[in-house]
Amino acid sequence: MSRKERERITVMQGVKADELNQVQAAELLGVSYRQAKRIWQRYEAEGDAGLVHRLRGKPGLRHKPMSLRVEVLARCAEERYADFGPTLMAEELEKEGLVVDHDTLRRWLLATGKRTVRRRRQQHRQWRERKPCFGAMVQLDGSHHDWFEGRRGKCVLMVMVDDATNRIRVRFFEEETTRASYDLLEVWARHHGLPGALYVDRDSIYRCEGLASVADQLAGKERQTQFGRAMGQLGVELILANSPQAKGRVERMNGVLQDRLVKALRLAKIDDLEGANAFLEKTYEAEFNRRFARVPASALDAHRGVPRNLDEVLSWEEERVVQRDWTVACEGKWYQLDQQHEALSLAGRKVVVRTLRDGQVQLAYRGSKLKWKQLPTRPERVQRSQSCQAVRVIKPPAENHPWRRPLLRAGRSARLGVGDSGQPPLRSGFPPSPTPSRSNKARTANKKGTLSPKF
Repeated sequence: MSRKERERITVMQGVKADELNQVQAAELLGVSYRQAKRIWQRYEAEGDAGLVHRLRGKPGLRHKPMSLRVEVLARCAEERYADFGPTLMAEELEKEGLVVDHDTLRRWLLATGKRTVRRRRQQHRQWRERKPCFGAMVQLDGSHHDWFEGRRGKCVLMVMVDDATNRIRVRFFEEETTRASYDLLEVWARHHGLPGALYVDRDSIYRCEGLASVADQLAGKERQTQFGRAMGQLGVELILANSPQAKGRVERMNGVLQDRLVKALRLAKIDDLEGANAFLEKTYEAEFNRRFARVPASALDAHRGVPRNLDEVLSWEEERVVQRDWTVACEGKWYQLDQQHEALSLAGRKVVVRTLRDGQVQLAYRGSKLKWKQLPTRPERVQRSQSCQAVRVIKPPAENHPWRRPLLRAGRSARLGVGDSGQPPLRSGFPPSPTPSRSNKARTANKKGTLSPKF
């Protein structure tokens, strides 16, 4: 018996004990006077059981036929639908003409014990409002999963989802690499344009762990990955998430696709990347966006135009120094610059070696492309032959060379006799003059007060 029915019993007992009249009973029950009289008559005739709803324990007026229930449950028991949820299973059954609501199907599965209720532990998260318009911010992530259920090796699904509308672009790749991110971003840009911001995780594709050079640190620049450099050139803000929950929209989208897309590939019997990507582009993406996309708060499209050199921006660039012989070395390859760039004086300067996704190589200096040719091997350094090299011959100095002067002085002093002047030897090692000179005699006479004779 429900709470409403128990309240009616209390009121009817008051009427029976003459504590209430039927008008007051109608006001307490919130029904009309005529309805209160019918309730009272049923209570008088059947007692408490007369207040129980007549349809209690009987099938509802909108109940499904038992034959439909048996057929639906038999279809759910098939092996290919073993891991389908009620909502997805209801959609598949509708395609086959078996229309049943997903809540009804959930109750049937719970009643037969084929489904159990799972309660997840909840954690507090800070809610972030969606961006107001389409293209203001797009979230990018790679989902690693056994997408083909063993029919081929594991691969990764690169997913881009718009924050405002939930519209997606997805493609399969062997691995999550810079090339995969480039390719999916180009697909998005060709269809919609360049987004204002890109929300990604802290994978090494998007975040550089190393320290910048001293020159970059003084200039206030940080080291960038190739993907970060490309986004900077395109004017797309690259936002790095601090946790998976921060970019929850793309993470939840990964879960939805791991449930729905896996089963769609199974039903379509696709087991290769080429066929899967064609299926995504032609069929699955449009149907998925039609079902799950939502209307943004603003009708403005925030996407920007795509530059003509998008292929050149979505590439790999390295700076290299031009050698004295006007060659550039990069990735084990050698490139010879053409003579027509002689006016640029490129020797000793840095040029950009750009490798496109199709393998094409470009050399550029200050935004201008250079003409070059690839050398088959490393250029040999020019070395002078042994006959051309000047041989330096060391000869001893001559007898009258100034270097031999100490020897001459020493020989002269030896001939004249050391100490003849009565003076101690000099610091230089030369002996003093043996006899006083004319100037020494004049200085001696001046000291004694005599005048030196005039000549």
